Amino acid sequence: MAQYFEVHPENPQQRLLKQAVTLLARGEIVAVPTDSSYALACHLDDKDAVDQLRRIRQVDEKHHLTLLCRDLSELANYARVDNKQYRLLKAATPGPYTFLLEATKEVPRRVSHPQRKTIGLRVPDHKVLLELLALHGAPLLATTLIAPGETEALNDAQTIRERFEKQIGAVIDAGACPSQPTTVVDLTPMGAGDDPVVVRQGRGALAVLGL
Repeated sequence: MAQYFEVHPENPQQRLLKQAVTLLARGEIVAVPTDSSYALACHLDDKDAVDQLRRIRQVDEKHHLTLLCRDLSELANYARVDNKQYRLLKAATPGPYTFLLEATKEVPRRVSHPQRKTIGLRVPDHKVLLELLALHGAPLLATTLIAPGETEALNDAQTIRERFEKQIGAVIDAGACPSQPTTVVDLTPMGAGDDPVVVRQGRGALAVLGL
């Protein structure tokens, strides 16, 4: 049975977020609010939790999972970023964008793309999630909360609790999120002098990236 933490969207109760962090450390999956939709998040280094994350979404190892980072300095520990890529990242973060980048050795191989060795990374613009990441002290591995067989991301905490309460450890309710996934941009072609590739047009405006 999933625990349910109802927090203030601007001043989240630290004791509730600390309880969620404890659950993450135990290998539980937590539904978290973001600036696009709700996401499922777990500890980066917990293989069983990562496997459960994929089972809930019914996606395989080729589906890019995303590291939620507090800021660009943290992101740079987990991805190889050149100056051109960094300028785009700086223009769009924090915000509803996911960037595909070459993973560093800090990223366990089992969570990066098996052939491309890439990982999704993003810096969300959401007070509650940033507070959670700060208390956790490291990035969280996440995936947009889209139910199997559906195309729309879930944005209501009560609905998530009802549908997934036996599969996850907790839901953090900070109010409804936008029901639109992030804009996903592959920055790896820039390493060879090519243009970034828009993988998915979502909530993040392409104009911010000059695309």
